Amino acid sequence: MSATVIGASAIAIGFQALSEPLRIKILELLRSQEMCVCDLCEQLDNISQSKLSFHLKTLKDAGLVKSRQEGRWIYYRLNLAKFMELEQYLSEYRRFSPILPVRSCPE
Repeated sequence: MSATVIGASAIAIGFQALSEPLRIKILELLRSQEMCVCDLCEQLDNISQSKLSFHLKTLKDAGLVKSRQEGRWIYYRLNLAKFMELEQYLSEYRRFSPILPVRSCPE
């Protein structure tokens, strides 16, 4: 699955969302269960809800997390399909790119 099939901008947005350490921590917490914002805030040393919401929106816009509302609470979970797309994109390099010897530049 090449970037043209998935969309180069979707690939870039996904990896850009993964480039922030706090967002990685959020994803690590969501690996085991879906969580609401209040639980995530508590697990992340009581960061502000506005800061957390900003990062959750970035992850959601990138397709890495999904949300559902239950009453007044919003619960977040991983969107494993998006992780599989990014994984498949990276695996293309391993599978289809020849490993060539290093060429020396002419002096």
